[in-house]
Amino acid sequence: MNGLVSACLLGVKCKYNQGSNCSDKIADLLSEYHLIPVCPEIMGGLPTPRVPAEVCGGRVITEDGRDVTEQFRQGAREALRLAKLYECRFAVLKEKSPSCGSGEIYDGTFTKTLTNGDGVTAKLLKEHGICVFGENTPGLLEALREKGKNNEF
Repeated sequence: MNGLVSACLLGVKCKYNQGSNCSDKIADLLSEYHLIPVCPEIMGGLPTPRVPAEVCGGRVITEDGRDVTEQFRQGAREALRLAKLYECRFAVLKEKSPSCGSGEIYDGTFTKTLTNGDGVTAKLLKEHGICVFGENTPGLLEALREKGKNNEF
């Protein structure tokens, strides 16, 4: 079964600060699933490193005040295109991110304050029926197995 994964979770240094969020737990999924790494921000044309951005009032704004909403939307469209091309049935994305966050994202004040909501990519994938998980979803592997076994994807 194919799924998208935030590239930073597999160790790709594509975070805004040129770091990664490498996760052994996510890498372990490779033993059972074919994971397609994506970084919607880079796919939308943003550089690495880049100024941090957060969702604010439906727009994505950098810490220095630039509107990068269109780049985030373009990256989301590219991630969706790959999900469709590879028939991905799920995505495991970086939590709290303005692109990939699912359920909770930073609130646009750059104070590390969380609010309910989805990042641009997570929202688009969900709208197209792709099941989105955060990297810290409790029992992630078991949840993926269960949903796959029950044809819930």
